[in-house]
Amino acid sequence: MSQIHKRFTNDEVKELLERYSNKEIERKYIQEVFGIKRRRFFMLLKQFKENPQQFTIQYGRNTPPRISRDIEQNILKELSIEKEIIRNKEIPLKSYNYSYLRDRLRGTYHQKVSLPTIIDRAKKHGFYLKKPQKSIHDREVLTHYAGELIQHDTSYHLWAPAAQDKWYLITSLDDYSRFMLYAVLVKIETSWTHILALQSVILQYGLPYAYYVDSHRIFRFVQGRDSFWRKHHLLTDEATPQWKQVLEDCNVKVTYALSPQAKGKMERPYGWLQDHLIRTCVREDVTDIPPAQQILKQEVYRYNYHQVHSTTQEIPYLRFQRALKEKRSLFREFKVRPPFQSPKDIFCLRMNRVVDPYRKISLHNLQFKVHADPRKQVNLRIYPLDDDITEIRFWCEGKLIDIQKVKNKELNGVHF
Repeated sequence: MSQIHKRFTNDEVKELLERYSNKEIERKYIQEVFGIKRRRFFMLLKQFKENPQQFTIQYGRNTPPRISRDIEQNILKELSIEKEIIRNKEIPLKSYNYSYLRDRLRGTYHQKVSLPTIIDRAKKHGFYLKKPQKSIHDREVLTHYAGELIQHDTSYHLWAPAAQDKWYLITSLDDYSRFMLYAVLVKIETSWTHILALQSVILQYGLPYAYYVDSHRIFRFVQGRDSFWRKHHLLTDEATPQWKQVLEDCNVKVTYALSPQAKGKMERPYGWLQDHLIRTCVREDVTDIPPAQQILKQEVYRYNYHQVHSTTQEIPYLRFQRALKEKRSLFREFKVRPPFQSPKDIFCLRMNRVVDPYRKISLHNLQFKVHADPRKQVNLRIYPLDDDITEIRFWCEGKLIDIQKVKNKELNGVHF
């Protein structure tokens, strides 16, 4: 039905509203005459009562001003960059992100442009791709507490095309709140990089109830697949990876996803981070991890503190904090349990060695003199301090018998 101002004059509308005010006609009949809803009727009635003499249903429409030439040029410039990103088969982005462009115009150029304007320019200049039909989003939150399940995963992509090298993005996500607890880029994925992720999350937030991971060899030994590194009598999960040993020391449960589809809850945060991280790294010509990590930090902050999650319909940080405040949390305080003395004894790499008749143990090409009787077993807790030095803590029969530091290059032949 056409708009009311095109079908009635001011006097006609005023007459019916006045008759309603005098209780001569019921509201439903006037709504049917005007062809309007209840909300619209009361808006007209309010305007009429506030100023009957000046009441009018006519209004003028102002033509919106054209955007400036600078804004137009910046829109096309950013769209051209988007097109080059999409064309690059090495980059896992297949569509334009007009919302990202709007935010970038505001943040980088200090130019406020509406999303429809950007889309309009994109269509007019050939920067538009029809979106593929999306599957129905049926994910739901199955946990009831913060810390009940920590989603932990890795994504390997060309995050910064100018660097020409793919990097690993390691993340940890609280399933209940979708709050991202950890996000770090690394060049090489190792057991130690994942143990550092455990250390960061547990020392900052506490011990969760369980971790949820895939069946990557860093997280799980699987018979057959890992046969080169195993003794042939071992079965699945009889050889415990370094990462899992840390969680066993912390009394934290590990749950494994049986398929990539089962890890679906990580897809949306990864997709969001992947989209924004790559696009920004391209525009800022990032070639190394430190500046890329800074960009990642900014995007994680925006995801955690400003984005409304599509599943929970809440900002992750607010949902996380509310769970803690309402004591809907399974996080436990982390404490170093005796006989261990330091977090370095927990968040570390481990090896066992037997003391030889000369009271020495061997590690690759290194030999260490230890204060233990021959044939005793010594447990080495190995903690890299930085890129150059590693601290080795020697434990025997529940006692710390020595601490020594070695250069990392001397441990290059040691496999964990």
